This record gives sequence, C-alpha cells and structure tokens, in this order.
Amino acid sequence: MSLAFLIFLSVLQGVTELFPVSSLGHTLLVPGLIGMHIDRHAPQLLPFLVALHLGTAVALLWYFRARWVAIVRGWFGTLGGHRSDDGHLAWALIAGTIPAGVVGLLLEKHIEHVFHDLRIVAAALMINGVLLWFGDRLQRRRSALRSPAPEKLTFLQAAAVGFAQIGALIPGFSRSGLTMIAGVGAGMTAEKAAEFSFLLGTPIIFAAGVLELPKLFRAGGTQLSDALLGGVLTGIAAYLSIRFLMHYFEGKGRLAVFGVYCLVAGAAAFVWLSMHPQLV
Repeated sequence: MSLAFLIFLSVLQGVTELFPVSSLGHTLLVPGLIGMHIDRHAPQLLPFLVALHLGTAVALLWYFRARWVAIVRGWFGTLGGHRSDDGHLAWALIAGTIPAGVVGLLLEKHIEHVFHDLRIVAAALMINGVLLWFGDRLQRRRSALRSPAPEKLTFLQAAAVGFAQIGALIPGFSRSGLTMIAGVGAGMTAEKAAEFSFLLGTPIIFAAGVLELPKLFRAGGTQLSDALLGGVLTGIAAYLSIRFLMHYFEGKGRLAVFGVYCLVAGAAAFVWLSMHPQLV
C-alpha cells in the first residue's frame, strides 16, 4: 500500500466513521470510483479497517474523557447502592452495547460476503439517506410540537438504540446515523442523540479493533506499520470530526443534510457501477 493511499484511507475512515454516512461504505466505494485499487478479497482488509477504528476509539475516549470518568465512577457507585444520573447512563450504555456486540460476533463472517458487490453497498447508502431524512422529519415535528425530551433513556430504550447498530454490519448503513435516528425516535434532541451515539459506539469500536489486532500482529512487517500509522492519522481526523459534529448539533444542525448527501452519493455510485461492471 502506497503512503498516499494509506493517508487517503485513514483520513476517509476518521471522517466518515462518526459522520452518519457509513465509513465502511465509503472505504469500499470511494477508492474504486476514483481509480484507486483496493483488493476487497484480501484477508487482511477487514483487520486493517478495524485497526483504524482503534484510532477513532482513542479519539472518542479523549474527547469525552471527563464524561467517561464520571460514567465509570457512577457505575462503581451503583455497585455500592448509590444512584446517580452517571450510574444510570453507565448501565444504559451496557444495555445498548450488548445487542450489537453479540450479533456482530455471530454474523461477522457472513456479513463479509456483502463486500463483494459494491452495488449492494451503494443501495444501502441510499437507504441510509432515506432513514436520516425521516429521522430529521421526526425531530422537527417534535420540536414544532415542543414535546419535552426525556431526561434519560430507560434501559429498554437504550437497548433499542443499541439494537439499531446491528444494521451497520451491512456496508452502506451508518452506525452513528442509525443510533442517532433511534435516539431521536426515543425522544432525545439531536444533540443528546449524537452524544449518546458517540458514547455508545466507543466500546463497540474499541472492542472490534482489539479483536482483530492479533491478525495484524501475526502478519507483522508492512501490514503492522501501515495499521499503526493509519490508526494515528484516523485518530486525528476522527477527533476533528467529533468537535465539528458536536458543535453542529448544538447549533441545531440537521440530519437531513447527511441524508440528502447519502441519497445522492449512493444513487450516483450505483449508476456508475452499473455502467462499469468491471468495478463491481
């Protein structure tokens, strides 16, 4: 892998992992569409991509470091019988993490076969855009009605938001996008849904990277050095993305903007791939 290609993939991963536009979908689609070759059948592809997720996880942990300290303290407090909002959030994150974690481990090998047809990825990206648009409509309707947002999610609601992550196992669907939509569906504001999505994604992203690291260490050499450099670059890009998105949603940013992008980009990619079947 050339240095330029590595930098390109790492920055692309860092930006699109947190934006609700599907990082895996972009990592598979964009290189082929712009003429940069990527061997989608290579056994080291998935471990390399997941290794980049470690950079994203570190960026998330650093950005929300004070929040995570409070959450961990709150969780330990609940073990001693002390109730707090941070303790409740800790258990809500656990409830939301379990569904995607279990299903991800069971279906990982089967989902890899979806990578082999980029038209499916493009179609999934379009559907992701439609879902984001509907999520935005729901948020705007609630704002117009001035419906009060819940102070905290119930454990059942948190599990439902976590269950939404399962859709992101299919390239083209965004983990952050699906969880934000589910959060909005549970009554959260866009800002709170984004924060919960990022907190919820941290253990999943981190655990996925850790599980795949042994494959890279066994390979060693260039693959390992590529992954380490890629992780650093991805972490920097991810941190900047988090800062932007949190400010964006604090300023009443809309999910529909990303929905329109996904719909247009997915449709354009689908048409292009249909016209150039050698790229599929």
